[in-house]
This record gives sequence, structure tokens and C-alpha cells, in this order.
Amino acid sequence: MTDKIAISLLNVSKKYQLKNKQGKNFWALKKTNLNIAHGERIGISGPNGAGKTTLLKIIAGITTPSTGSVSVSEKVVSLINLDAGFHPDLTGRENLYINGLLANISKQTIKNKQKEIIAFAKIGSFIDQPFYSYSAGMKFRLAFSIAIASNCKILLIDEIFATGDIGFQHKTVEKIKKLQEKSHVTTIICSHIPQHLLALSNKFIHVKDGNIYNVPDSKFIRNSKKQISHWNNIYSNNINKNY
Repeated sequence: MTDKIAISLLNVSKKYQLKNKQGKNFWALKKTNLNIAHGERIGISGPNGAGKTTLLKIIAGITTPSTGSVSVSEKVVSLINLDAGFHPDLTGRENLYINGLLANISKQTIKNKQKEIIAFAKIGSFIDQPFYSYSAGMKFRLAFSIAIASNCKILLIDEIFATGDIGFQHKTVEKIKKLQEKSHVTTIICSHIPQHLLALSNKFIHVKDGNIYNVPDSKFIRNSKKQISHWNNIYSNNINKNY
């Protein structure tokens, strides 16, 4: 990792106007300052509605901030909305070309990597079926396979990381690790699954009520282990009751 700044947010806030009688404003992000160096591995936790997805969308350029400035110095590929960049009526193979071009992959490169992308996605004959027939897991498999073929420098993943089956989740984690180690890809991952954040992050951020808090590594690891132990006990007790 170098000291080169890949992403910089200065005093960034995002306001949405709620559609109700009062027409009140909702601040999804509040005066956010954040610098992420090239090659850093950021894990983001926080409750639903805290502002995590808004943060990623602003970094990806999907939405613009209401105040403040954003600077992104490298090529970004985002896996935030599984349907983004895909046409529901086109086949997976046809969408592969469209989504690949949107990710700035040349048509020739897509053609050369087509077999590799399809093989990694492991969706079989569904590659020639319309996209609307895909499950959430299949959509993620194809979207992720295209993303890693794009030679991006910044990879954003939001929650949908867990939509694949356990086998593909493991495969995804290992692939991201290789990108981090060999290509020094800057990764920002939002997840409610602490194991994923622990495996893929070296810096942790917690988002709550539109505010961002840096979390010391030791504290995040300690809290995550408690959370993992808590859920393991629940699963174990349920299994013992049922069998």
C-alpha cells in the first residue's frame, strides 16, 4: 500500500426530502470527512438506514452530495444494486457485454474473457436465459465475475455480498484477497457479517445516523468475536432443540 489518496470526502452531506405531509428533510450523511489511501481495505458496519449505502453511492458517483466535495482518483466498480447495468429481458451473455462496457472493459477484452467470466460465475445454461429469471445469488455471481474482470482499482461491495451460497461466498472472499494482495485493489465492503469484514479489512468504520466513526482494530475484532460467539450459541441451541 502507498500513501496515495484514492478517495477523499470533504465535509460531505446528503439530504433527501421525505415524501410525507410535513415534507421534512432526512440527512443520510452529515459532514463526512474521509480519506482512503490506495490499497486500503475498509470494512463498514452499522444498522440498516445508517447511511452506509449512501456513502458508497456517493463514492461510486451514482448520487451526488448535497454539500461538500468528493475526489476519486482511480477506476471504480461498484456492486451495490444487483440490477444496475443489467437489462431484465436480455440474456446473461448479452448482459455480460453491456455491463462489461459500462465497467469500461473493451469489447475485445470481454470477448477474450467471456469463457473465464462465465466459468467463474457458475450459472451454467442460465447464461443464455433472460436476466429476470435469475435468483439474487445468480445475479451476484455474474455481476461479481464481471467486476473482477474489469481490472478496477477500487471495488465497492454493499450487503449483497451475502446473497450467494456459502461455497460462492468463500470463493468470492478468496478472489478479493488475491486482488488486494497482488493488485492492491482498494476495497470498501459494507456487511452485517463480521466474518467477511474481518477477513477482508484492515481498517474499520461504523456508520450511525449519518455519522462516521473510526473503530480501533482491537475493539472491532473483540466485538465481532462476541457477536460470532453469540450467534453460534443461538444456532447450537436451536439444533439441539430440533434434533
